[in-house]
Amino acid sequence: MGGMTEISTARHVFSSDPSRIDAERVHALLSTHAYWALGRPREVHEAAMAGSRNYGVYDAETGRQLAYARVVTDGATFAWLCDVIVDPDARGAGIGVRLVQGVLADLEPLRLKRIALVTEDAHGLYRKAGFEVLDDPERWMVRPGVL
Repeated sequence: MGGMTEISTARHVFSSDPSRIDAERVHALLSTHAYWALGRPREVHEAAMAGSRNYGVYDAETGRQLAYARVVTDGATFAWLCDVIVDPDARGAGIGVRLVQGVLADLEPLRLKRIALVTEDAHGLYRKAGFEVLDDPERWMVRPGVL
């Protein structure tokens, strides 16, 4: 999976080190605050983490995890950015922007053809990072799962 990325400021630390992830905290944030993951069972989240690249932003002073994202990728052509969440008490401080910038910096050496995501309400955040609305969404298809 390559080397680990860590980017620090006086207040926050972005890290791609999976050992820093507070899985219990991340599950609590997603299962109670993320419209796409409400009620997600812990074992489902842990399986998703195990099959993904995991990222966090942490308070530089306390080490507390403030944000999380994961990426599902083949590491060569495509990536899916998902489960992006910032602790509701930490929103408005640019942490989401730092998180997405860090994820993209970590993926850059892979020279992926496409990084995709789905969002209901954060288009502005992702536009700042270079994401665009699909020109031809009718070409994309999805097969609903069992959850």
